[in-house]
Amino acid sequence: MGPSFNEQFDQHGVWRREFAQQLKRLGDWMSSHDLMDSAVRERLHRLEEQVRSDKVMVAFVAEFSRGKSELINAIFFADYGRRIMPASAGRTTMCPTELGYEANVPPSLRLLPIETRLQVQSLAEWRMKPERWHEIRLDVGNADQIAKALEKVAEVRKVSLDNARALGFWHDDLVDENPVPDAHGMVEVPMWRHAIINIPHPLLKQGLVILDTPGLNAVGAEPELTVNLIPQAHAVVFILSADTGVTRSDLSIWREHLAISADSMDARLVVLNKIDTLWDTLNSAEQVQAQIERQCQTSAEMLGVPLERVVPVSAQKGLVAKITADDLLLETSGLPVLEEALAKGIMGQRQSILRSAVAHGVANLRTETSRVINIRRRDLDDQMAELRSLRGKNASVIESMRHRIEQEQREFDLSTSKIQAVRAVHLKLLRDVFQQLGAKSLKGELSELAQTLQQKGLKLGVKKIYVQTFDKLRSTMDKAQASGTEIQAMLGGTFRQLNAEFGFSLQVPPPPQLEHFTHDLHQIEQSHLQYLGMGNALKLAQPEFAERLVRALAMRLRTVYESAANDLELWSKSATAQLDAQLRERRRSFARRMEAVDRIQQAASGLVERISEIEAGEEELGQLEQKLHELTSKLVAPPAVETLDADKQLLSA
Repeated sequence: MGPSFNEQFDQHGVWRREFAQQLKRLGDWMSSHDLMDSAVRERLHRLEEQVRSDKVMVAFVAEFSRGKSELINAIFFADYGRRIMPASAGRTTMCPTELGYEANVPPSLRLLPIETRLQVQSLAEWRMKPERWHEIRLDVGNADQIAKALEKVAEVRKVSLDNARALGFWHDDLVDENPVPDAHGMVEVPMWRHAIINIPHPLLKQGLVILDTPGLNAVGAEPELTVNLIPQAHAVVFILSADTGVTRSDLSIWREHLAISADSMDARLVVLNKIDTLWDTLNSAEQVQAQIERQCQTSAEMLGVPLERVVPVSAQKGLVAKITADDLLLETSGLPVLEEALAKGIMGQRQSILRSAVAHGVANLRTETSRVINIRRRDLDDQMAELRSLRGKNASVIESMRHRIEQEQREFDLSTSKIQAVRAVHLKLLRDVFQQLGAKSLKGELSELAQTLQQKGLKLGVKKIYVQTFDKLRSTMDKAQASGTEIQAMLGGTFRQLNAEFGFSLQVPPPPQLEHFTHDLHQIEQSHLQYLGMGNALKLAQPEFAERLVRALAMRLRTVYESAANDLELWSKSATAQLDAQLRERRRSFARRMEAVDRIQQAASGLVERISEIEAGEEELGQLEQKLHELTSKLVAPPAVETLDADKQLLSA
């Protein structure tokens, strides 16, 4: 059996910390040898931050009473020796619950009142208003206190039908989805809209985020959950009950919220929970196993997933087995198989993606830094040739060389105004792109869709406007890509001219690649399309729901636009940083040459001394290059080989 999810995630955390430390050592070394400029510093900082703060979100999605909270307890919280998430019979998790850890926030449970549904702000906007959340501090050393506090996520309250309708829990035309009114015509709704649990659990501290979602009615009522949070999860665990198989409401959740596109299916795992309900003393072990296998086969066929992605488990027996250290019961529960599937599927992919991203960034840094070292080496060679030509020459020859260096410097200083003009054009083009990807532009592109969705009654023709809106969004991203390519071509021409005039070695990086943001737009479009079909037409007829949908969409799109703008800005800085570096090195070269001539004029021994210094400098540059290669080689090592080797070691251990 391979490593469990917890073990693999722990190893991932150790790897990330070591990786971040290596990046920091590289940065410190570059600073100490004057190889760091603002663009390099920013890039290194971003890479280090990316590795340190990388989050891995696993969403657990199920209809009520499928044992979802118990499964979370069994996988993540068995070390507490008791249940942490409420997992009694009936409905437990009534509101979407996020478990994670932020060091700058005290251990706590924060709850957003359900009444905030009556206002138009999205969940992302409410996160910015901590005063509106109800906060309960958690005593991290007291498992009983934590478990007692977390019972609040199951709290409900009774409201009138009008109130339930306004909150999104009652739909006059969707009778099957409505809660059952009591004798007084009141219905139960969740007390809270969203819960955030912040505790320093070892896995959460290392960047794991667990999203625990309630059943179909609550999921469908919160667009931001299904169009933003669940699609962005790195893995989704969909839980069925072995005794019921795939019910109609299970199928609704799967089709409407999870089986959105073919490429999203790679991150889906189906758990057939409660297999212990099939452990029947009247049947033989073989008969029980055959029954479990039949349920897995049927579930796989109904959901359209490969059989190997359906894992039979007993979360309750797995939790008991872990707490009582019963290895046989643990194996029988099927929990280790699920943990291994999670570990391989999420952690293997996550580490590989992160390694590749960082390796690419570090490889670019190494190339740029090597270029600076080579410029210094070439300048030293030029100085050496210049000084050797002075051997045995009289004072007038040395003085004429001084005048020549001064003339070169004046010509060089005059040319910098030309460089500033090019930079001004470059910045104007860049500002135009940032404007296209700005919040004001996005609001304009969404205005027609927002107006259509906010009309009263059924939204006729909304699907067509929706498709047109995303065509416009993709067109904006294509224009941003074209502008990036135009800037790259312009810089390429300028760099070639400067290389010819001043002997620079400027090399414009390839144009920025924004295709993955276009892919993100496609994913968002697919995740929202579900709300525009006939099944959701009645929900969409409610102005409050439509408003929440638009705001959730706008928040998600703004993130994509901002990320694209950030990528363009970083690309631009890295393109111009090498120009700044080579201008700086050239100015230093003039200063060193003038200083050498002055020393030679003042003392006969100055020439010999300066030649010796240059020889020592050349040797030092060789050592710098060797050290640069040493510090970056581990960071740019091919991820596949190292990951495979690590996996082999783990399996053989």
